[in-house]
Amino acid sequence: MKKTLIIVGVIALIVIIIYRIFAGSYNSMVSMEEGVTSQWAQVENVYQRRADLIPNLVNTVKGYADFEQETLTGVIEARAKATAVNINAESLTPEKVAEFQKAQEGLSSALSRLMVTVERYPDLKANQGFLDLQSQLEGSENRITVERMKFNETVQSYNTYIRKFPQTLLAGMYGFEKKGYFEATAGAEKAPEVKF
Repeated sequence: MKKTLIIVGVIALIVIIIYRIFAGSYNSMVSMEEGVTSQWAQVENVYQRRADLIPNLVNTVKGYADFEQETLTGVIEARAKATAVNINAESLTPEKVAEFQKAQEGLSSALSRLMVTVERYPDLKANQGFLDLQSQLEGSENRITVERMKFNETVQSYNTYIRKFPQTLLAGMYGFEKKGYFEATAGAEKAPEVKF
């Protein structure tokens, strides 16, 4: 009788330990995945803030009749492409994040061309409304950088956790997949050449 109770006790203890490992790991993976989803929403939020500023910027610039229409059209088209790429937080694969990043880089490039063109219009550069929008846009770009960094940190913690043993076994069983990072633009490691 005493041996039977010991065996039952040991089996119950093993079951409890296994349950705690599985439940604890699963719950941690859920929490970390929700953290990635939340941080992704914040990244989208700051990109949306930038996209919302662009129509006001374009309208301010349009007020200068001789401004290059091609530049404005490029910005408008790039904004449309950037806002058309939406990624569900459940499918943050490296490929999807790269697609989103490519669309956003197109908009950043169009905005850079716009700002270079603005340099030729001293009246526009002196316009207070334009200066305010430009400042807000710069602030948005800074926020984007910060939120992308936070997103990458959150993804790194999540990806590291699901790839460790024994979580890697559970992640596969429960469908937790590796998430994608924001990566530097190709050629970003080279400093731009400045000529005077």
